[in-house]
Amino acid sequence: MPSKIRILVSRHSAFYTPLVAALAGDFLAAEELEASYGVLPKGRSARDLIRAGEVDIVQAAVSSNWTPMDNGEKDLPVHFAQINTRDGFFLAGRLPETSFEWKNLEGKTLLADHGGQPLAMLRYAVAAQGVDWDRIGIVDAGDIREIDAAFRAGLGDYVHQQGPAPQQLEKEGMAHVVASVGEAMPPVAFSSLMASREFLRTDAARAFMRAYRKARAWAANAPPDEIAARQASFFPGIAAEALASAIERYQALGTWQGEPGIPRDLYEQAQEVFLKAGGITRRHPYDQVVIAPPK
Repeated sequence: MPSKIRILVSRHSAFYTPLVAALAGDFLAAEELEASYGVLPKGRSARDLIRAGEVDIVQAAVSSNWTPMDNGEKDLPVHFAQINTRDGFFLAGRLPETSFEWKNLEGKTLLADHGGQPLAMLRYAVAAQGVDWDRIGIVDAGDIREIDAAFRAGLGDYVHQQGPAPQQLEKEGMAHVVASVGEAMPPVAFSSLMASREFLRTDAARAFMRAYRKARAWAANAPPDEIAARQASFFPGIAAEALASAIERYQALGTWQGEPGIPRDLYEQAQEVFLKAGGITRRHPYDQVVIAPPK
């Protein structure tokens, strides 16, 4: 009888294709794991859900541990596998710009995702490109759905979104993808999988990791059209071409390449981003946040 495993994600997008592929590509089923999948409910803390035993694995980021650590919080989940080694946000504009430069943002309005990590990374990329943040009209239009709706309603010159949202706007003729934030800054520990130390000692965790390794390698190398077709049911309302386009961009960026363990240098680069953004007050030891993947 299959073991059951409960998975939650902080966001659902093509950026997390390695995790989605573990379900959609039947990699978990091959390990006799039956998985539930959903988005973290508003107002609920992933670490509290893990502590309470209500969920087994959550897609988050190593940065999610730092503010609780700053506040002296104990018994935090640990991060055991990397999903992405690049920022996964794109900039889309209302006009085609084949020779887009980040300086083009100055004097324009940008609907920016104001999530803690997306905004910190965007600020870092803007500075890395020699652009004055204060000369961009940064707008907080709300959550990811509200941002998309606001841009569709005519607000803003540019919009800052994960794939496949900007690729869908492009497919509909409403925008043009002009830049990748991940290309504008160094590789970084962006998104990862976290769980309790207790869960990671179980047979189910080891089975999950076997499936996830295969799913991540497949996501990094399989034809984008094939991946998009497999995952289509997870993205209702998104055109197959838009989903495949987002996956192709992530593959070209090298987002899912390499071993699934979380490298120390990328962890430290993520801390550098947050320190410069004022998101944390001090560095936190790698070994207190990251653990090797279960074997």
